Amino acid sequence: MGPVRTVDYHTGGEPFRIVPEPPVPIPGDSVADRRVRAAADPAVDGLRRLLCFEPRGHADMYGCFVVPPDDDAGRPTDPHNGAHLGALFWHKDGFSTACGHGTIALGAWAVRSGRVAAPETGDADVVVDVPSGRVTARVHTAGGRVTAVDFVSVPSYLVADDVVVPTSRGPVRAAVGFGGAMYAQVDASSVGLRVVPEAHRELIALGREVKAALDGSPLARHPGDDRLSGIYGTILWEDLGRTAEGPHQRNVTIFADGELDRSPCGSGTAARVATLVATGGLGDGEVLTHDSIVGSRFTARVLRSEPAEGFDAVVPSITGIAYPTGEHVFDVDPGDDLVPGFVLR
Repeated sequence: MGPVRTVDYHTGGEPFRIVPEPPVPIPGDSVADRRVRAAADPAVDGLRRLLCFEPRGHADMYGCFVVPPDDDAGRPTDPHNGAHLGALFWHKDGFSTACGHGTIALGAWAVRSGRVAAPETGDADVVVDVPSGRVTARVHTAGGRVTAVDFVSVPSYLVADDVVVPTSRGPVRAAVGFGGAMYAQVDASSVGLRVVPEAHRELIALGREVKAALDGSPLARHPGDDRLSGIYGTILWEDLGRTAEGPHQRNVTIFADGELDRSPCGSGTAARVATLVATGGLGDGEVLTHDSIVGSRFTARVLRSEPAEGFDAVVPSITGIAYPTGEHVFDVDPGDDLVPGFVLR
């Protein structure tokens, strides 16, 4: 394998390592199909581990391989005519079906790099095919600078509410929602926890327990595409009252096998919006202010309602910002016996 070039971003503190030109073939008929094949392909999965594992990454690293969009339509003027690019998201345990913080970073990168043209001041849509469907990063610019990015999610919906889950802290009540991936959602205060950095070990432990308890249940099965089945993460949320625009919450999402999202979690926020709408916690025209465990913030609202997979779904728009942190050229010395690397969690 030759040198691997990456462009690194962070969205709300959560890393996102972009590989614009993966040095190994990633075959498939669609991005969803590429995800399934990538997990079984030693070359592709080896590249994921090389970039994610220590010493080149770490247990909480996140990134994507840029791949062709499903219709390979190039640069559309209308999202319905095609996507600009495809994204195969990855983390230390494999390949995910959705990533909102990554989509925000991809939108900022696509505009900053010139891959997608944008006005000096105005908006530009970066349309991305991901394993769970087609999403949009609506990039806002002012004076040639990216000032914000709206992640327009796939249709999102509440699967079940008030599900009793046994844990070492006793039974907890969870909701299960879909926002491009399946998420369990638990009020952290119901088990005596707060969403603060000092409690991160307890939050990780509880998030893993809830996920493990629900992952093989019927609630974790996607009704239309089994490739999207499984509980991807647990959202532990804390109520912070209300702003003038709507509810204010802080959350931490524990995803994959114990990874802690530093951002407010984009696809998790989509699932949270759908859950709040369905349970009366987010009214018409209201905005969810969604903070992360490190103090970063997304705001989210409903763009429209539409049915999906037999559910009353909504299409959320989640607003955040992403910044570049650097560029890398990774190489492998023939004598290096720590390849692809290791993780300690």
